[in-house]
Amino acid sequence: MARKQNDDLLIEDELAAAFLNDDELSQQEEPQLAAQPQPTADDSWDDGEEDFPGQLAVDVYETDEKLIVKARTAGVNKEDLDVSISDGILTISGTLSSGDDTDATNWHIQECYWGEFSRTVALPVAVKEDEVEAMLKDGVLTIGFGKIKQETAKKIMIN
Repeated sequence: MARKQNDDLLIEDELAAAFLNDDELSQQEEPQLAAQPQPTADDSWDDGEEDFPGQLAVDVYETDEKLIVKARTAGVNKEDLDVSISDGILTISGTLSSGDDTDATNWHIQECYWGEFSRTVALPVAVKEDEVEAMLKDGVLTIGFGKIKQETAKKIMIN
C-alpha cells in the first residue's frame, strides 16, 4: 500500500477502513457473521458471579524522601483491609460491604461494587519495607514508604 509523503499519516483508504460501520461490510464478510451464534433475549451479559475480585484504583507518586501510594477506599473499615509488601510488590485487598442485609427482589439500578477487591502494584523504586506508614482517613488509604537512596553512577577510569 502506498503512503503519502509523511509515513506517520494514514492514507484515505486506511482512514475509511478504520471507520467502517456494519452497513459497509463486504458481501464476503456477511456470511461469516451470520454463522456466528447471535444472542437471544434470554441471554444475559453477565453469566453469573465473577471469578475475580474488583480492582482497586491507586495513585503512586514520590517525593524527595518517600514513595506514596493512595487508594480510594470509601466505605471500607480498616479492619476489612489487608495491606502487605514483599520484594517490592505491594498488595492491598479487602471487602466492601453494602451494610444492607435485606434481600432485594427487584433491582432497578446496580452500579456500586460490593464485595472483595484487590490490587497488586510493583513499586517503581526501591523502598525500605520496614519503614512504612499507613493511614486511612476520609475514605483514602495512604501508604508511605521511605525510599532507598540510589547511589549515582560513578565514572570508571579506563587505564
